[in-house]
Amino acid sequence: MPEKRKLSRSKLFVKKFGGTSVGSIERIEVVAEQIAKSARSGEQQVLVLSAMAGETNRLFALAAQVDPRASARELDMLVSTGEQVSIALMAIALQRRGIKAKSLTGDQVQIHTNSQFGRASIENVDTGYLESLLDDGIVPIVAGFQGIDPNGDVTTLGRGGSDTTAVALAAALNADECQIFTDVAGVFTTDPNIDSNARCLDVISFDVMLEMAKLGAKVLHPDSVEYAERFRVPLRVLSSFEVGQGTLIQFGAESDLISASLVQGIAVNKALATLTIDGLLTTSEHYQALLACLSRLEIDVEFITPLRLNEDAPAGCVSFMLAEAKVDILLHELKALSASLDLGQLIVERQRAKVSLVGKGLQAKIGLLTKMLDVLGNETIHAKLLSTSESKLSTVIDERDLHKAVRALHHAFELNKV
Repeated sequence: MPEKRKLSRSKLFVKKFGGTSVGSIERIEVVAEQIAKSARSGEQQVLVLSAMAGETNRLFALAAQVDPRASARELDMLVSTGEQVSIALMAIALQRRGIKAKSLTGDQVQIHTNSQFGRASIENVDTGYLESLLDDGIVPIVAGFQGIDPNGDVTTLGRGGSDTTAVALAAALNADECQIFTDVAGVFTTDPNIDSNARCLDVISFDVMLEMAKLGAKVLHPDSVEYAERFRVPLRVLSSFEVGQGTLIQFGAESDLISASLVQGIAVNKALATLTIDGLLTTSEHYQALLACLSRLEIDVEFITPLRLNEDAPAGCVSFMLAEAKVDILLHELKALSASLDLGQLIVERQRAKVSLVGKGLQAKIGLLTKMLDVLGNETIHAKLLSTSESKLSTVIDERDLHKAVRALHHAFELNKV
């Protein structure tokens, strides 16, 4: 648990800038000008930067050229260097403007994590050094996405980990707000690239935001939302490309600021596939073998059908959804497994997408699911798999129908209206 900063002489904001926000020297200069203006107004700031856009992918590609099976430890050592470039350039840009600034790696800040390379979790943050810099009027510029494990090894937090770095620092420093600057104006009712009528929300609750993030909304990493909610960090999403108030993620869905509408947004996830194993689930041994295989390959799946253990029941089948990029890897393993367990026919359907209505109390409203299916049916879109919970109604459709489905649902549930 982070240690809380006891006292701040003026408002303190932790500001995170993503890869597109610092993707070029021109963009770094724009952000530096914005930060310098805030510093001159007396605002205290801690910056968290991602690597410049495309840099992390470039570093992973370099490693793959040497060894596609490079160790996770060495990959962390390599890809963590991307953020060092952006933080140093930002420090130089601020210093040229007369602002005292200092770039810092996760090690220098003392962001302590566990030893799960490539997907480490933050365990605690030492704030002493950061507080001393702030007290001296220096803007700390922290490398996101990274930390240090108990053995002194560099770790990374996984894709989107810079969001989590920012939230962890805001929690430890008891910041007034954690601001995530990105290339969109805030959290929208759906992807504005799919429906131009998508509306930027002024405020959204943590639980709804978390569900949207898990279901495919790319604006915030799910880990950062969970961390912010756990440590009660005020969180705001803003654009670094245009002026605006963005979206405030706040505590308690009962707020008068939050829409009374049950459905508050539509999340989408593309490039998926469904895999059906026909005649599999006749014994728990088969089911456990499947789960063990998925775990070994670190493949996340959804929509697994219930296991039938009744001996008189017909031979069962299981259908689930996974990232399309993982299908061939899984098929290779399952075919080998089938030789000993007779898993049954493997049926793959590629180019699938998931569309999810997100909100509060959705599962209790059967009429919402009926309406969702009616809307899709009227557009001749076949819902292939369904999943419901208190905060989501999800369906899998052909990816070619995604834009049509989202626009129809967005209109039917009046999400374009204020």
